[in-house]
Amino acid sequence: MKENLVTIKAAIVAGCTALGAFLGWKGIMLIAWAAVMALDYISGTAAACKAGEWSSAVAREGLWHKGGMIAVVLVSTIADWIMVLIANYIPIGIQWPGIILPLVLAWYIITELGSILENAVKMGAKVPGWLVKLLKASARIVETAGDGTVEPETGKE
Repeated sequence: MKENLVTIKAAIVAGCTALGAFLGWKGIMLIAWAAVMALDYISGTAAACKAGEWSSAVAREGLWHKGGMIAVVLVSTIADWIMVLIANYIPIGIQWPGIILPLVLAWYIITELGSILENAVKMGAKVPGWLVKLLKASARIVETAGDGTVEPETGKE
């Protein structure tokens, strides 16, 4: 049994390492996002159970919400890859640093962390006010960075 557990752990670490090696720092962000999504779902379930309010319908809604987030991350990944290809192989005079996916992941990670804090409070934990403020400030910074990708003269993408 102990050997199986070690094998499972090694497989998870190998998979995460391969993803990180393939995608670099974006892969690390992707892993962090998956981890905070799971932690948000688990902490939300725990908070609901503590309050005696757990509902399979609400849990399903949460999973549908997570599924929608996965779709958005896939779209942002494809959009980044396409823009990199266009910038590298079509001579239209643009450079594309591949910023859509990291901005989307950063935004989701920060919002998930905020949700985890809310769940922690519902479970009875005290949360430092400065941590909440830091997450809100981080969300504003990411939002501003994303808004900065919109063409300033017209306000259009």
